[in-house]
Amino acid sequence: MTSSVRDIDPTFQGVGQKAGMEMWRIENFKPVSIEKSSHGKFFTGDSYIILWTKALKSGALRHDIHYWLGKDTSKDEASTAAIKTVELDAALGGRTVQYREVQGRETEKFLSYFKPCILPQEGGVSSEFKHPEQGGHKIRLLVCRGKHTIQVQEVPFARSSLNHDEIFILDTELKIFQFNGSNSCIQERAKALDVVQHIKDTYHDGKCDIATIEDGRLMADVETGEFWGFFGGFAPLPRKTAMQEVEKSPHSYSHKLLSLKKGQVETMEVKSLTRELLDTSKCYLLDCGIEVFVWMGKATSLDERKNASKVAEEYVRSHDRPPKCHIVRTMEGFETVAFRLKFDSWSQTSSTAAAPVEGRGKVAAMLKLQGVDVKGLLKAEPMKEEPQPNIDCTGDLQVWRVNGQEKIFLSASEQSKFYSGDCYIFQYSYPGEDREEYLVGTWFGKKSVEEERDSAISLAARMIESLMFMATQVRIYEGNEPIQFFSILQNFIVFKGGLSDGYKNHITDNQLMDETYKEDGVALFRVQGYGPDNMQAIQVEPVATSLNSSYCFILHNDSSVFTWIGGLTRAEDQELLERQLDLIKPNAQPKMQKEGTETEAFWELLGGKADHPSQKIARTTASDLHLFCCAFPDGNLKVTEIYNFDQDNLTTEDIFILDCLSEIFVWVGKQVNPKKRLQALTIAENFLQCDFLIENLSGEAPVYVIMEGSEPRFFTCFFTWDSVKSAMPGNSFQRKLAILKHGGTANIDISKRKVLISHVGRWCVPEKSHLSRSASFNPERVRIRGRSPAFNALAAHFEKPNIRNLSSPPPMIRKLYPKLVTTDPTGLASKSAAIAALTASFEKTVPTPQEACVTQSVKASPKALKPGNEQSEDDNLKTNEIKSIQVKVKVGEAEDEEVLTLHPYERLTTTSTNPVTDIDVSKREAYLSAGEFKEKFGMTKDAFYKLPKWKQTKLKIALQLF
Repeated sequence: MTSSVRDIDPTFQGVGQKAGMEMWRIENFKPVSIEKSSHGKFFTGDSYIILWTKALKSGALRHDIHYWLGKDTSKDEASTAAIKTVELDAALGGRTVQYREVQGRETEKFLSYFKPCILPQEGGVSSEFKHPEQGGHKIRLLVCRGKHTIQVQEVPFARSSLNHDEIFILDTELKIFQFNGSNSCIQERAKALDVVQHIKDTYHDGKCDIATIEDGRLMADVETGEFWGFFGGFAPLPRKTAMQEVEKSPHSYSHKLLSLKKGQVETMEVKSLTRELLDTSKCYLLDCGIEVFVWMGKATSLDERKNASKVAEEYVRSHDRPPKCHIVRTMEGFETVAFRLKFDSWSQTSSTAAAPVEGRGKVAAMLKLQGVDVKGLLKAEPMKEEPQPNIDCTGDLQVWRVNGQEKIFLSASEQSKFYSGDCYIFQYSYPGEDREEYLVGTWFGKKSVEEERDSAISLAARMIESLMFMATQVRIYEGNEPIQFFSILQNFIVFKGGLSDGYKNHITDNQLMDETYKEDGVALFRVQGYGPDNMQAIQVEPVATSLNSSYCFILHNDSSVFTWIGGLTRAEDQELLERQLDLIKPNAQPKMQKEGTETEAFWELLGGKADHPSQKIARTTASDLHLFCCAFPDGNLKVTEIYNFDQDNLTTEDIFILDCLSEIFVWVGKQVNPKKRLQALTIAENFLQCDFLIENLSGEAPVYVIMEGSEPRFFTCFFTWDSVKSAMPGNSFQRKLAILKHGGTANIDISKRKVLISHVGRWCVPEKSHLSRSASFNPERVRIRGRSPAFNALAAHFEKPNIRNLSSPPPMIRKLYPKLVTTDPTGLASKSAAIAALTASFEKTVPTPQEACVTQSVKASPKALKPGNEQSEDDNLKTNEIKSIQVKVKVGEAEDEEVLTLHPYERLTTTSTNPVTDIDVSKREAYLSAGEFKEKFGMTKDAFYKLPKWKQTKLKIALQLF
């Protein structure tokens, strides 16, 4: 780029140095800065330049420039705005994307800066226009268009302006009416209510009434009659006629590439659009009908770019282009996704994402020599080294290994030891803001077989269903685990090979070598993590090239154990090494090896010395977040990007995808079609395959499926979140209307427990403690997964202590519902006492009706909450010898008497190896005799059925009857 500070308007010196908006208005053909308080105020006779600066996670600053042209602006002012935009781009190093915005046809990105809308006023700074004088309130009719961003345009105040397809707002002195066309969608109606609120606050000081009018309802109410009274009374609205102008579809225009040289336009005859056609010393115009792109090479001069902008303006005016046509100007190396997608082939090295940081440094140095202030060109908020999990780490964890079509429950000592050839399912329950939250996930090893992956997804789906779809679902692949997964497992070890039948059959059928880890074999582990509650040991190939100077390693065979400390590791990394050694080889005396001082025995065990890397394994991180709304025309996935999004963009009728590059969140609204709701995981997989932003998305990125109303903290942290909004009933229009009519607050009461939160099996710690996380390496620090006193009294009789040699005290055994493994009479007596203690705790704590409702709905999980399948053969033999007895039993006070077959407790548990069939599984307790019922529950049946449903559920879960 050949330009100097003399070619750039002095007004643009030092701009774009911090995140936010800067605006200029063209006055006497010069840009004049506008105060922040006037941002968003536009006049129809003026032209404006808007600079939007955003700080990315990487620490860089990204700039977008828009120049807005009012419908009454002069041609000279419009040309000046286009030229000054090129100068502003040059002042920012030629790294921006520039958009031409025309009043009433603005892009969604531009409108997202000015929520909820822009309402241009008549007038301007030029001599032929005057600002409107203040007077009485003028009645005006506005039309609103858009589902995600709203476009507002004033239309003639006449009945002929109304139609069935759009939303209209009638702004009168005492009342604002919203007229909803019969063919308009719910999302459009909800967005229009934001405009109503804006008009009320801005033009009526918040002191006017609001009414909504439904198209097709005649004189059903007073407000409807009042609305039609402004139009002289009701009369049917006409349908659109065939003579009305219909805009051409974007696909009806063929793409044309034109070369721009010294103001001359030359059409290029090409069969296929490829990146190689663009010369860095030239400017080009790509005509796509509804969009016109101007591409400017790096080696072009500032004058050449200004000429290219003029040519593009004249080209659009002189050719038949639809009113929605936009001009987008982009620099070489910083092309937009929309531009790159127009080409049949595009080299990834030329993408914006690939622009190196050092390249920005060169631009800054060059501009500094020219006298341009570049303080903000590279500065931004630095990235935090340690990611935050945003999940409570004191919850209860259950893990199963998938074996064929079944799942095998893993004990507490084995639940954090995974094999690369296997698939696993885990369920984690933890205290949320006002209820128990669940995370159900699948983990696929790199060498796992496809059949068991499908089985894991199917089994996890059943668990989600049993939790009434109120759990968050996550799909995880080995090597791409998110921080939340590491945090809840705390000590995570991945071994080579597998234990499942599917893996073993695959090895046998393909005559492969079984790599399954053996304690007496040669094994090498890479140790990594952030602290004692987030550490991993990953088994790698036992060769010297697997070593890395940024990590510590454990190497062992049947007789020797070595610890290897990389030269770039910290004291914290070495602390993790000691802790993981206690888990892998607890009784061994290791031989410490520091990088550069290794012994021959160490290299011999690795098969010889060799060079190894020194950089840490980089995790892919997003430079920016992207939110997409999903649609399914003709059954195919189509996404629309939502810019500058917030919680209000998540409409309950839609499915949204939050793209963080390293992980994908799928948010499903309550009003979504049930079939689409069940396909959420498939939708995410299709999204990863399509790669709409050309980000080289990994098909193995973690995918979360989140249902509205059950959003976890690690999702809501991306928004300014209000949980009351997602808990409101009704569709998006009904919700916003309720908020609007109740003074801007939701008409719903959700009890928030601030100190203690009641959950199945425990009392949790205060709210703030489970949202914060420390990376301290204090050996005295113990992370305890909390449980209630009553539950501990019950669990103490069934759990066996897990003795391990750890560097720090082990956490409590995380077993939600421990089962009885003995028939000793003393054990049964102790169990009855524990049940009595659990029952007594119910009488001490009386929850609010909201708590009881939440507990009942969330805990109703007949299958997902049972931990194991173990039961002794002696118990089964005794069970089979007991005969059934026919008696009359009363099931609760509200039910009629019915004849039930009584069965022993051992056959009614959810983990029975000889379960009773043909019974109502949701009322297993009803089939117990009166004596056995009182022995197990510590109360009579009548007393039990007088308890609230949520208390009954807790007792049945504890006894494994639910």
